[in-house]
Amino acid sequence: MPIISSTVMLQKAREHQYAVAAFNVHTLEMLQAVVDAATEMESPLIIQSTVGTVRHLGAKYLVEAATVAANQSSIPIALHLDHCTEFNLIIECIRAGYTSVMIDASMHSYDDNVAITSKVMEVATAAGVNVEAELGKVGGVEDDIVVDEKDALLADPEECLKFVKQTGVLTLAPAIGTAHGIYKGDPHIDFERIEKIAALVDIPLVLHGGSGIPAEQVKRAVALGMSKMNVATELRIAFSDAIKHVFDENPSENDPRKYMIPAKEAVKQLAMQKIGLCGSAGKAGVLQ
Repeated sequence: MPIISSTVMLQKAREHQYAVAAFNVHTLEMLQAVVDAATEMESPLIIQSTVGTVRHLGAKYLVEAATVAANQSSIPIALHLDHCTEFNLIIECIRAGYTSVMIDASMHSYDDNVAITSKVMEVATAAGVNVEAELGKVGGVEDDIVVDEKDALLADPEECLKFVKQTGVLTLAPAIGTAHGIYKGDPHIDFERIEKIAALVDIPLVLHGGSGIPAEQVKRAVALGMSKMNVATELRIAFSDAIKHVFDENPSENDPRKYMIPAKEAVKQLAMQKIGLCGSAGKAGVLQ
C-alpha cells in the first residue's frame, strides 16, 4: 500500500487506547530497520525526519524511500516532518509527498502560534495531510531547536482546548514534562496534566521526548491518552554504538555492509521494544 496520512491511524490509536511509535530516521538503513520492526510486529508505523535530515537527504528521496517501504510492506505507514518552524519547508515536504507535518510555533506567543498553525492547516487540509502542533515548550534539543530546562513550559489544559478549536489542528503535542534527548535522571512527567488534556481535547495527543522514558511511565502515558510517541535520540545512539563496536573489533574494516548490517539490526531491536511499550503490536489491521 502507499504511504498514508497519519490522521485516521492516530484516531484509531486514541479510540483503542494504544499509541503509534514514530521513529526519526537519518539513513536508509534506519528507515529499513523501523519498517522491518513494525512489519514483524504487525504494527502501524510513522516514519519521521527532522528538518536537518530533510536538508541532508532531500524531501523527495525520503518520500521515495518511504513509498518503496510502504509498497513492499503489509502495514500502514505514514511519513512525518518533525518539529518544523519554516512554512516554506513544510510546503516543500507536502508537495514532495509527506503525509504528515509538524508546525512548531511554540516559541511564539499563543496568538502567533494560532495564526501560524492555522496557515499551515489551510494548505495541509487541502492536500489531505495531517498537521501536528505544539503547545507549551518541550525542553531539550531537537536538531537546531534548543529549549533550556528553565524555559520549558507545561501546556495548560484549557488553553489546549481553545487552541484546537481555533486552529482545527488534527494532532497536538502538549508539553507535559518530557524533554528531547536522553534524560540525566527520571523524567518528571505530569500525568495528571495528560489526563486533564485528554479529557478536554478529542484529538490524538503526542508524547515528545520518548527516548529513555522508563517503560512503566510510557505505558501510563499511553493509557491516559497519548496516541503517538516520538523516538529519536535512542535510535541514533543504538545505530552509532553498533558501528563503533565493529570498528573497535576491526579498525581496518572498510566495507559499509559490515558495519551497517549490525547497526540496522540494533535499530530494529530497539524499535521493536518501543512498539511493544506503545501497545500497537498486532494493530496493523485496525485501519483495514
